[in-house]
Amino acid sequence: MPPSYPWKLDGFFKSLDHAAVRRGWQVYKTICGTCHSLEFVRFNDLVNVSHTKEEVAAIAKDYEIEDGPDEEGNYYKRPCKLSDRIPPPFPNEEAARFANNGSYPPDLTYIICAKKYGRNYIFSLLTGFMDPPAGVILSDNQQFNPYFPGSAISMTQLLQDGVVDYDDGTPATKAQMSKDVVEFLSWTCSQEHDARKLMTIKAIAGKQCIA
Repeated sequence: MPPSYPWKLDGFFKSLDHAAVRRGWQVYKTICGTCHSLEFVRFNDLVNVSHTKEEVAAIAKDYEIEDGPDEEGNYYKRPCKLSDRIPPPFPNEEAARFANNGSYPPDLTYIICAKKYGRNYIFSLLTGFMDPPAGVILSDNQQFNPYFPGSAISMTQLLQDGVVDYDDGTPATKAQMSKDVVEFLSWTCSQEHDARKLMTIKAIAGKQCIA
């Protein structure tokens, strides 16, 4: 069982930390997105959450997507638009497994909601890589992580201090990047988080006024 961390967004009156969501996108794009997809997120979902519309349009252009057919029946590559889904890093599951020694990196859109202990589990997993205890034997493609079921994980520890250059100058420590990407994935799995809390607060305030 992972430790329980004091996530501010769990507070009844607390919203997402949108600066952290922005930094978490940087972590995803730079590190996580090389293996893991965000199948159910469109570029325009980021607008006014972590970036401006102009910033997101520029981000989208860094990606390419297959489109078509054209008038001759051919498919072609084009830069992504705001309305496009964020393209996956691999064209299919077979290619993903081939690049990851047989393991299939899961889509991350709803990973926080899907995993038991959610944020605490993902944060602990990202920061929990360590040398295996005496007597534990791992294959060449495995790492030891006590928070992963069975403790032998195929994912490499890619979050290292300074591996991401944050736009806002925040020191990119392993713990900071792990926290930020968890905040980002908390948003991807519940994009209505802030709106839902605001509606609840308004509903409670309305009842108090009536009373």
